[in-house]
Amino acid sequence: MTVTQSAPTGIAAQPAAAAAPARKKQHFSPWQEVWRRFRRHRLALASSIVLGLIVATVVVGPFIWTVPINEIDFAAKLEGPSWSHPLGTDDLGQDVLARMIYGGRISLAVGLAAMVVAIFVGVLVGAIAGMASGKVDAALMWLADLFLSLPTLPLLLLIIYLFRDSLKAVFGVEGGIFIMIVIVIGGLRWMPAARLVRAQFLSLREKEFVEAARALGASRSRQVIQHILPNALGPVIVAATIDVAAAIIQESTLSFLGLGFPPDIPTWGRLLADAKDYLDIAPHWALASGAAIFLTVLSINFIGDGLRDALDPRRVI
Repeated sequence: MTVTQSAPTGIAAQPAAAAAPARKKQHFSPWQEVWRRFRRHRLALASSIVLGLIVATVVVGPFIWTVPINEIDFAAKLEGPSWSHPLGTDDLGQDVLARMIYGGRISLAVGLAAMVVAIFVGVLVGAIAGMASGKVDAALMWLADLFLSLPTLPLLLLIIYLFRDSLKAVFGVEGGIFIMIVIVIGGLRWMPAARLVRAQFLSLREKEFVEAARALGASRSRQVIQHILPNALGPVIVAATIDVAAAIIQESTLSFLGLGFPPDIPTWGRLLADAKDYLDIAPHWALASGAAIFLTVLSINFIGDGLRDALDPRRVI
């Protein structure tokens, strides 16, 4: 009689799932998580590629396309796109592509510089208002409301008429107009950023981690710089992208009206203004500058939309 030996009860077979090595949960840093969420926004990712190509073209383009921007050839005026002039020529026979590349550097520089001015002033005013409260907060918000109620375009025209000649005398024609346009556009775009930062500060200064820092003896400036401001940067970054697009449009508007850069300094708005009288016989001239403004502003707006979704922790992506 054979006796079958059974396995000890203490060494029971474990489930196969338990025997398999457990998968490690992947952790992302905050910026890796932002990038992961941002790249799921396909329009924003495609817009980043388009904007990168535009920036690369205006930065590297002069080293590849070396045609002078002021080379006049009356025999080739108002010609359409060709191998020698890929975007055609203007009414003086000047190469539109060369002038587009040069003008793009100015237009993008104006947009970025005006954005820096607007965000710096807006963050400074909003942070002071959000931390001070009381009469200081009321006075700063009254000032923001006052600037918001002013008509932007007439005020731009008035300031340009008053200070254009004096700035030209000090910084030169191109430098003086650049500084004037940047300061004027940036100085009239800080109010939305200030209101946004103030709202963030009013909310964040009551959070537990700020109260803990305050209880440990952190000064007010330390609370702002190390604890509150880094957590308020998400909406500010989104506002900055919108300000770049708005500054490019305003600079183009001023140049179109003849109040920006002079005609011998091509910007996208200046090219569009020069081309408006030749739309019936040379549409390529206006289409080139108009398409550049349209694509740049549209790309920046989509990037801002993607950053808003990526930096919002409450949004599930």
